[in-house]
Amino acid sequence: MSWSDETITELTKLWDAGFSTSEIGRRIGVSKNAVVGKAHRLGLISRPSPIKRIPLPPPPKMVAIGGRACSWPIGDPRKPDFRFCNSPAMAGKPYCQEHAAVAYVAPKSRNTSTEDAA
Repeated sequence: MSWSDETITELTKLWDAGFSTSEIGRRIGVSKNAVVGKAHRLGLISRPSPIKRIPLPPPPKMVAIGGRACSWPIGDPRKPDFRFCNSPAMAGKPYCQEHAAVAYVAPKSRNTSTEDAA
């Protein structure tokens, strides 16, 4: 690919206008990767990635997961009101009685009696 002064000017103009690399490539007839490479070689100001991961907040400091408190999560971990149940946990379990009843559901037993076969 040979970059003419005209395509370099157009790339720079579209880059400064904030168009995506894919859109710039479509407009000037080159691949997205060609746009990225040329922008880098031209020293154009890099822009933040449109695909950013939202960092999760650290777990609450007063909660000791795996300790004697129920570690059943309550709420959305990305929101500041996220917390754990923190009620007293059952012996040998990470959850309180209420949440253990939800977490540990016994599978339904198969009834192999002959009356079901009829």
